[in-house]
Amino acid sequence: MSLTDNIIKLKQRIERSCQKAGRSANEITLVAVTKTVGIDEIQLAIDSGIQHIGENRVQEAEQKFEQIGKQATWHLIGHLQTNKIKKALPIFDFIHSVDSLHLAEAISKYAIQMQLEIPCLIEVKTSAEATKFGVAPEGTLELVQQIARLPGIRIQGLMTIGAFLPDPEQARPCFRLLRRLRDEVEQAGIDKVTMQYLSMGMTNDFEVAIEEGANMIRVGRAIFGERN
Repeated sequence: MSLTDNIIKLKQRIERSCQKAGRSANEITLVAVTKTVGIDEIQLAIDSGIQHIGENRVQEAEQKFEQIGKQATWHLIGHLQTNKIKKALPIFDFIHSVDSLHLAEAISKYAIQMQLEIPCLIEVKTSAEATKFGVAPEGTLELVQQIARLPGIRIQGLMTIGAFLPDPEQARPCFRLLRRLRDEVEQAGIDKVTMQYLSMGMTNDFEVAIEEGANMIRVGRAIFGERN
């Protein structure tokens, strides 16, 4: 099956999930995860209608950005180290993985220097897996309140990586928790904060995420196949 066919099939799955949840597929922003994917394949995906691409590492994104440029909206979905911020900000239109005040302060510092306002999502750790990053659920509201005061950053929602388990249904509590936290932040009415995006769901579990309110999903394997 060609890459274009994969995208068509994926969009059909998104459509079916939305119908099941009583939602419109137009609500869903599809971020194609391009980690380890070559330039030619990324270009083909863009030519086939992909408008958003997600990269995990700044260094890999730099090399691709030189050739692809702003043909697509760039999302940093991996953990961001403070020593990579200066290189990241000119590339990425969205940072999904802000999980501490320390990181946010460093982003704010460089954003001011570059006269940028960076749309960010707060990453929440909704599963007990030790390898996952993110603020603890009970600390989410406080972190949002702290970061909201910083110039150069615009909080636009929450992000999580669900528990990676054989049955996607087992990730449902993670997504349900993130939606509840989104509602809690919204109700707090924090100045300069919008809860526009719930970024959750990947190839193995995005249907469940959509049922639980995701409007931004990050999908790699269903488009590009298994990684090397």
